[in-house]
Amino acid sequence: MPRFGVVLLSGGLDSTTVAALALRQGYQLAALTFDYGQAQRREVAAARRVAALLGLSHYVLDVRVFRQLAWYSALTQPERFALPTDRRPEQMATDVPITYVPLRNTLFITLAAALLESRALQAIEQAGVMSAEVDAAVFIAANALDYSGYPDCRPEYYAALAETLRRGSKLGAHYGVPLQVETPLLHLRKAEIVRLALEVGAPLALTWSCYAGGERPCGRCDSCLLRAHGFAEAGVPDPALGADDEAPPSACSG
Repeated sequence: MPRFGVVLLSGGLDSTTVAALALRQGYQLAALTFDYGQAQRREVAAARRVAALLGLSHYVLDVRVFRQLAWYSALTQPERFALPTDRRPEQMATDVPITYVPLRNTLFITLAAALLESRALQAIEQAGVMSAEVDAAVFIAANALDYSGYPDCRPEYYAALAETLRRGSKLGAHYGVPLQVETPLLHLRKAEIVRLALEVGAPLALTWSCYAGGERPCGRCDSCLLRAHGFAEAGVPDPALGADDEAPPSACSG
């Protein structure tokens, strides 16, 4: 059975883990990375390195115009909105933080599904593959536990989006092949994600998770703190930290 997959690859811990997992599951995997004018420019470079090491076909899309539309976010307008810093994990789940980018996941998954559908339709209509034999999935590293405040990181959102893609695509409506939206990390804690990453051989040393735009992880934003907490709880060092980088002590409390 042909298994076509497209993974949304940000270059961070979570998406790199998902990419390695999808490869382990036998998907013919392509990676899609978006340059949307985000402050953390290092993540695009990290995604390139991860994709190259994993041997993925890698698309980097310039969608920087999106920054003009989704401007109400600290990730697209860091000069206007300050990043939340030094928050405990339980604080991060109490609201929708300013790091939420308006409808980012909806746009990204739709574009990934377009690439996925093109690959599947070519197999069916030009290569003669029976539609009943085709498996097509978009992989995204969403997590409903660490980022429960984000509306586009919740199970009901992904169920509704998958049904929309099924109804609105030729692959789903005509051939009866669902465009699946796979969220394998949705219900995992950060420590469990770290352990899974090690199990599937994800190249964690190449990853970048910090929301800030510096040369080194800031150690204070939500993403840095959650990552540090996950590695500490898993009992393993973070391979992406160099000799001069240290996980913030506060990340391991609570």
